[in-house]
Amino acid sequence: MNAQQLSERLKRVAAYVPKNAVLADIGSDHAYLPCYLALKGDIEKGIAGEVVKGPFESARNQVRQEGLSDVIEVRLANGLAAVESVDGVTAVTIAGMGGPLIASILEDGKEKLSGVERLILQPNVHAKSIREWAAFNGWSIIDEEILKENDKIYEILVLEPVSSHVSYNEQELLMGPFLMKEKSAVFMEKWDRESSQWKRILLAMESTEQTVEILAKKQELIHKIQLTEEVLHGENT
Repeated sequence: MNAQQLSERLKRVAAYVPKNAVLADIGSDHAYLPCYLALKGDIEKGIAGEVVKGPFESARNQVRQEGLSDVIEVRLANGLAAVESVDGVTAVTIAGMGGPLIASILEDGKEKLSGVERLILQPNVHAKSIREWAAFNGWSIIDEEILKENDKIYEILVLEPVSSHVSYNEQELLMGPFLMKEKSAVFMEKWDRESSQWKRILLAMESTEQTVEILAKKQELIHKIQLTEEVLHGENT
């Protein structure tokens, strides 16, 4: 993978970045994503934020090699601290992290999202955390995508701010309002796998001491299995 040829996962993230956006890519690693978009002429300006020194240096070198130093600025900062109000950022991408970490980055940097028109988020796991954050903070899920690459399954969530309250039911928070309607082959594979794993854990719990904590965990797993299987077998409304 390089700035000219992204992985399929990052290519799909890039596809949701609006034309002529001022982009902040948080956790940019080698800055491949903003470089790719800048080389195509799809963004007006880019900020590549990295909290770790090594990836920060890699990103800075990548931007220089591509001759994009006048378009993309690489900053060493934690999360959305990489964004300044004068930047006029209109789109934020955060890809390749766990859902809870992405949600915490958004929560910790909420004041930096003023003026941002779109969030494109690609959690590796636990996308539910992001959907819960969106519902509580005035962001609506306008699109979702699920894909498989190198035997790993990824979800992409596209959020835009709304003035009215947004609410999602338990299944939508867990599985995604768009994804559970589409029920793609990858979606079915992911949740069949998750349900099977929960059933294995449940079975293993039968041979342990039935403490209050174990009983509560069992009920939680049973509930999640019911939620997913209703969708998988077409019983959701």
